[in-house]
Amino acid sequence: MAIKVAVIGMGGIGNTHATCYKENPLAELIAVCDINKQKADDAAEKFGVKAFYSIKDMFEQCPEIEAVSVCTSGYDNGSMHFEPSMMALDAGKHVLVEKPICADIDDARELVAFAARKGLYLGNDLNHYFTDTAARAKQMQNDGKIGQLVYCICKSGFNGWEGDYHGKMSPRWQTPYSHLKAYCAHPFSVMRYFCGDISGVQAFLDKPGVRATAEDPMLSINSIHVKFANGGFGHLISQRGDAAFGYGGWWSYEHAGTRGTFAIENCTEKLLYWNPQQKDASGRPTMMQATLEPEVYDTGIKSFNATFPVRINAWLEDLTNKVPREHIRASGRDALATLEYTFAAIQSYENGGELVVPHKLPALHGDTQFVY
Repeated sequence: MAIKVAVIGMGGIGNTHATCYKENPLAELIAVCDINKQKADDAAEKFGVKAFYSIKDMFEQCPEIEAVSVCTSGYDNGSMHFEPSMMALDAGKHVLVEKPICADIDDARELVAFAARKGLYLGNDLNHYFTDTAARAKQMQNDGKIGQLVYCICKSGFNGWEGDYHGKMSPRWQTPYSHLKAYCAHPFSVMRYFCGDISGVQAFLDKPGVRATAEDPMLSINSIHVKFANGGFGHLISQRGDAAFGYGGWWSYEHAGTRGTFAIENCTEKLLYWNPQQKDASGRPTMMQATLEPEVYDTGIKSFNATFPVRINAWLEDLTNKVPREHIRASGRDALATLEYTFAAIQSYENGGELVVPHKLPALHGDTQFVY
């Protein structure tokens, strides 16, 4: 039976979630909600569902709702996620919240703990690794083709140049860490997906001259060095349209292991794999060559929007199959991890680039019927 769902916050992302639910047979979209009456009414007409302007009214009039997407905005793009998510959980609804899980780390910790106490599913739209490229790379890891991590390099952000700068963005972006909070959840989630938990963070943040001249408070250039608990190191570079990314496009991830290296270009588009164990026609190891030729898997998918239906389908599958809450994909705890790294980066920057150990994640408490 299809899961009865609603979407809270009917901006661009809210409409994207609603479209995914409307087109997925595992879901039945029955309501949309926004404090902006016009947005709610427009979405209701578009999707053929009821419009609400209050979460309380929506749950009172549609008690059959089982799960919601929280796509509200707010300062740092996450400050209005906490209240709607808490209200939905308190009403007994499962919640898929947009990234970042919250703009404040204390709110995020409370939200994850509350969902656990209520025994409800809490997921996050960490959709950047819900791709064919990431799935194939993960399979290569599982098949032993990559080996132990040596390093990873993640570049993710927006292409641009100084001529594209047209002044400060809307007030919700006019805080120093707005890009770091709103965007870096994604690259942190990808790094953690492939490399495991981060045990040390060192960060340097800045903004180019054009932003500084305009007295724009956003620290739009983020350079973050990390150490992984399992061993190996990583580097994250992110910027908000201050320059054009080179190799790999606007989103690239390179992962070098002791048995092989892979790289993902433009998120959904290409996966490259370098196998140092190959031999050339004469039988010599290809490692003797100055440059290894990669195997290339080109998906033909150019649009990043292709990630949303895949991620939301995974959320619906996990709910439908009633998987153990600690095993859902892109969980609230996973999202909390990315925000812990974000706040560790803020602390590092504010203390001159000191090494910071991220706050410990809450322990996993599994269902007693599942024993491993």
